[in-house]
Amino acid sequence: MKKKLFTNYNLEFDKNERKLLSSFCKQALKQLEGNKAYFGETRAFNSILGKLNSDEEIIKLTKDEKTRLTHQLKENMNHLQKKMTSSWFIKKWMVKSLYKQYDNLYENRLKG
Repeated sequence: MKKKLFTNYNLEFDKNERKLLSSFCKQALKQLEGNKAYFGETRAFNSILGKLNSDEEIIKLTKDEKTRLTHQLKENMNHLQKKMTSSWFIKKWMVKSLYKQYDNLYENRLKG
């Protein structure tokens, strides 16, 4: 099995996916902001947020940005899945909706 030499990091998101990703990036920035240990993540999420807010249809991410975004999204999905198993019906229903959105975004756009 050969490894790809060049990977395309150009992604095309619809309006709902842009909104979901921008709120995800804002949430990550609030959590990471001010801590010098997470300087790389802060820089990457600021860059991603800037690209999402631009009017371009195709978003060109760097390898570092895509890697950090997919890793953070997977970690958030794992956290939501743990939360769903230990919560009651109403909270589980609300969290499940967000989990499905993240899962669809990951499977359709970022996986690979």
